[in-house]
Amino acid sequence: MTTPTPPIELAGFESRWRAAVDVPAELVAELRSVAPVIDDVAEVAEASRDWWPLAMHWALVGQVPSRAAVLVRPEDAGQVAEVLRRCTAHGLPVTPAGGRSGVSGASVPVFGGIVLDLTGLAGVGEVDEVSGVVEVLAGTFGPDLEEALQGIHGLSVGHFPQSFDLATVGGWVACRGAGQYSTRYGKVEHLVVGLEVVLADGTIVRTGGAPAAAVGPDLTQLFLGSEGTLGIVTRVWLRTHPVPPTTGKAAYWFASFGDGIEACQRILRRGATPAVLRLYDPAEAARSHGGDGDRAVLLVLDEGDELLVQATMAVVDAECGETGGGDRGGDELVDGWLAHRNDTSALQALTQRGFVVDTMEIAGPWSRLGELYAAVPAAILAVPHARVATCHLSHSYSDGACLYFTFAATPPPDEVESTYVALWDAGQRAVLAHGGNLSHHHGVGLNRARFAPEALGSAFSVLTAVKAVLDPRGILNPGKLGLPSPFGPPPWPAAATVAPAHAAS
Repeated sequence: MTTPTPPIELAGFESRWRAAVDVPAELVAELRSVAPVIDDVAEVAEASRDWWPLAMHWALVGQVPSRAAVLVRPEDAGQVAEVLRRCTAHGLPVTPAGGRSGVSGASVPVFGGIVLDLTGLAGVGEVDEVSGVVEVLAGTFGPDLEEALQGIHGLSVGHFPQSFDLATVGGWVACRGAGQYSTRYGKVEHLVVGLEVVLADGTIVRTGGAPAAAVGPDLTQLFLGSEGTLGIVTRVWLRTHPVPPTTGKAAYWFASFGDGIEACQRILRRGATPAVLRLYDPAEAARSHGGDGDRAVLLVLDEGDELLVQATMAVVDAECGETGGGDRGGDELVDGWLAHRNDTSALQALTQRGFVVDTMEIAGPWSRLGELYAAVPAAILAVPHARVATCHLSHSYSDGACLYFTFAATPPPDEVESTYVALWDAGQRAVLAHGGNLSHHHGVGLNRARFAPEALGSAFSVLTAVKAVLDPRGILNPGKLGLPSPFGPPPWPAAATVAPAHAAS
């Protein structure tokens, strides 16, 4: 079993926020009779954090955002159900966690209680090679899944997020993750066939399972992206495809980021879906791909049947030529990206030097991407101490694409938190004001929770109503998705920082 990877050294085990709910000794004893319980302070503290960049600053001074009382590590869905039954009866908050690779604080136990570590639910079950469907337990890490599929069955799910080595299948589902090949295979919500979910009262339900069903609303999609607030996913059925026999690669330079956006839109409009279309603005092209600072670069990779790859790459070449893209050989730049695409060492190094660094991935329609590209960095750079805000286009679809902004600031040590909040307030609300969505694949968690009512508008009341029915005592991952909590409002950020600057678009 692979274990979670710590984001940065944890210098101590203090809780930055006072946990609202402890776990009574008698309940700990009850839980021990159900599943393994860990109360070692160091291990519980480590399990009480994820890769949220702001929390990395706190880790360096020996703090986690909020430390759970105990860590419970069930080994099957039945144990998960019994733990939830008991926690519901006691009104105890439960924060599910897998690889803890999220960057939005989704697995932080905001109000204390227990962290439910799902990595004990690991392994690949039945593989239906004819239908191309694999059954996998939610605590399985990506590399373990692909090793089992490719090595034994010659199949692949094709879901390779940057956090591939760090994340579990349940984590992919919880935040509607996107692999770097999603232009060809889709995000995880397009790959999921069905789910096994444990509800707050311990009921185990199964959704989906049949192709193209029309049996009322799609309940699988209800739980996808719910970040453990509506139920806890314990088993997933995923679509697979044969390991691709052929690969094509190319790279194109453009005079502007806008020209590159037009090329990507035209490629998708013609029906071509190369696995990877990654367009870097001039600043990111210079920083990572040897650009001169004046040109954008588009990296293209496709895989699959030889005839389909040839046809796709021909469409790419034609449309890039029509929009001013100059070919530069392809293999060298694409191979360089493949070699370093999952390297996160720069984040830790910059954090240790006092930089505030984060990324904001959003999606918008093709018609608004140019506007978003201009407005969001401008809003971020207007924040005091901001140093840089750059962008790349990372995933493309027929109606729009994901813009992935990277930003950094160098505030004084006593202004790290306030600067971080200001950067997100400025950038995220600029996104909402100019036609983008709240998140493409990192999810909402704690960091974006304050924006959720604004982003969903009147539909937010529907989400809160569903939450009230499925989890009436509000024990499941409270403090996330902006949902009301019986344990009070989240302690972060301060109320003064969250007033929306404009009405929801």
